[in-house]
Amino acid sequence: MQRNSVFKAWVPDWVVKATLIFCLTPSMMLLGLYNSNVTYAASYLDVQLEDMQFAMNITYGVLMATIIIENRLFRYFSTRNYLIGIYISIAIVLCLSAYTHNFFQFILLRIADGILMALPGIPLRSLLLSRFKSKDAIIIVYSFFYGLLLISSTLTMNIIVWMLDNFSWAYMAYTAALCQLLALGLILLTFNDERHVRKFPLYQIDWSSYILLLTITISGTYFFVYGEKKYWFQSTEIVIAGIVTLIGSALFILKQLNMKRPVFDLNVFKVADLRIGLGVFLIFYLSRSTLNICHSTMNRIWNWEQIHVVHVQYINVAGIITGLVISGIALARKLPLRFNLMFGFALLAVYHLWFTFLFVPDVSLQQIAIPYFLQGMGVGSIFIPLVLFTLSAVPDAQIVSGGLIAVLGRFGGTVLGFSFLQNAQVILQRKHYLKMQQFVSPESMNTQDRLTQLTQSFQLKGYSVDQSYQLAIKQLDTAIAKQSFLLTNMEIYTFVGIALIAVVILLMFNQHLKESMNLFKKRWWGFVLR
Repeated sequence: MQRNSVFKAWVPDWVVKATLIFCLTPSMMLLGLYNSNVTYAASYLDVQLEDMQFAMNITYGVLMATIIIENRLFRYFSTRNYLIGIYISIAIVLCLSAYTHNFFQFILLRIADGILMALPGIPLRSLLLSRFKSKDAIIIVYSFFYGLLLISSTLTMNIIVWMLDNFSWAYMAYTAALCQLLALGLILLTFNDERHVRKFPLYQIDWSSYILLLTITISGTYFFVYGEKKYWFQSTEIVIAGIVTLIGSALFILKQLNMKRPVFDLNVFKVADLRIGLGVFLIFYLSRSTLNICHSTMNRIWNWEQIHVVHVQYINVAGIITGLVISGIALARKLPLRFNLMFGFALLAVYHLWFTFLFVPDVSLQQIAIPYFLQGMGVGSIFIPLVLFTLSAVPDAQIVSGGLIAVLGRFGGTVLGFSFLQNAQVILQRKHYLKMQQFVSPESMNTQDRLTQLTQSFQLKGYSVDQSYQLAIKQLDTAIAKQSFLLTNMEIYTFVGIALIAVVILLMFNQHLKESMNLFKKRWWGFVLR
């Protein structure tokens, strides 16, 4: 595609760049609509935490599946008409969400969101990259694109909080739709209607593979998100979801193996560095998912107001931006990639081990600020080098499959991370709760003294003797539950922190990782110019 080929001749280069950046931003922000503080979003939408997590993962999973057909859809339309159709559709979906109160309808709209958010991102990013030729400029573009992905959830959540405190949900949806229409206006103003690639007929798209992948994504997400809540294989729904996932996966793999031009080239797994990248992605997102434990503690134990929790997340955003700057400088100076990853995972290990000592009944913002900042800094330091390493490992013919692997790592890490933490919290909290109850028996003098103190304090507030005793029992039980929650968090963070230290040691001494990640600095520049 030639420079300026899809833009009107009179449009200055800076206007083209500004238009592309503006058009990219709403899609990235929408992706973070419910992602940052899942507990907060669930409370506003009046659904369970698992429901909100399911909606979030479905959106990202559908986005991942849509990547396999995005390029062929793009080639069917002219660039302007393609983008016009997408932004009009997104605006319609957002307006419909303003009137949605049924969770099933909400999930359908989130599926539509995932499809529509997948379609403009890659073409717009490619057009933006085509406007730059220097390596430093391209590093900045990647930092902007993926940095916006990392911080979009926090920025979007802050906007949502302000709007919901001052207006209704409908006005927020209308505002988001208006942003899409503004992007649409810029597209009409700057893009021409010329076609520069051969038209790809829609009937030649492998729709059956796409539907299979959507089915696997939805059923697999349901299996892992709701498994613990429905007692795993004791639930018929979970059994069916697991069977559908396994059968769908087998059919998808067989179909790709027997196709002359598969939508997903399974030979991509023969590339060792791609397998390494996928594994590191899974570890990265598993460790990143513990941030929800931190946010949950702010709400449940420290009793911070929701609006305060949302504002505190700017500390984490500052850390992410700092990490992105550090990784950008390292890439520009061609430092070995493993140094970036070692630095980032070391910061995440410090965050987890430091926070182990902060899971107490009450802390101040000053106490958590530094480790909370380091978590963001570690995430920002790892993400872009890891994306570039994973994608640059595959040849040009497999770039779409390589991109899908990178997204699969993010999606799989998020889903598995939630499932792992959910099950670990349930098992460990039950263990600690039962163990602590043994020391709070009615025969214990300490227990009797504590109950007497609590009963008397409630009597002083005007409650009867029976009411005061019942309230004292309830408060004691709540205290045990809180301590069990804190001890569980300490164990999880200690385990993840030690595991991350092991990852750092592996990156430091593994000979294959040394060789492949040093080779990365020779090949990544060729990748970004694809």
